[in-house]
Amino acid sequence: MRPSNIRRQIASTAARLIAEEGIRDYGLAKRKAARQLGIGPNEELPTNLEIEEAVRTYQSLYLADEQPEQLRMLRSAAVTLMAELARFSPYATGGVVDGTAGRFTAIELQVFADSAKEVELFLLNNGVDFDSRDPRRPDRNSPETTLLFDWDDLPVELAVFPAGLERSRGRERLRAESLRALLDNEEIEE
Repeated sequence: MRPSNIRRQIASTAARLIAEEGIRDYGLAKRKAARQLGIGPNEELPTNLEIEEAVRTYQSLYLADEQPEQLRMLRSAAVTLMAELARFSPYATGGVVDGTAGRFTAIELQVFADSAKEVELFLLNNGVDFDSRDPRRPDRNSPETTLLFDWDDLPVELAVFPAGLERSRGRERLRAESLRALLDNEEIEE
């Protein structure tokens, strides 16, 4: 088998794992897919962009009825939550932004505050129970912490960054107004 075929098979299997089993970490999905296919650890794995494209293909083939509605619901909930978190300059990222969100996707938001404790206190004062996860390999562009909680029965991953990092670029991200515009455009297309 040529390497490009192996990479495509891994990407396709990883996409199924992401869409059907809820694996959120692309790296984990790639490694698990390679193991399932009996492909050794020395084989070059597909890029995250190749995985994202495979997820889109999988969703269009197997989840065409379910995924667009799930995406709309997650985007709408994200806009509402972003309004609640407005004082922390929230941005949406991940599947809600790139359009690959499905039934297992968390609403991924980035917020910016003088300290993570400020955001934690805000959530506690609003009756939101959360868990926190520190970055695996912290660096100056990492969130201080990621707060995990449910919002209207939907999973949320809230990455809390220092206020000074708001201008730095990383993953594709959108403000609430831009996310609302995506929702409005979807309604027009229907």
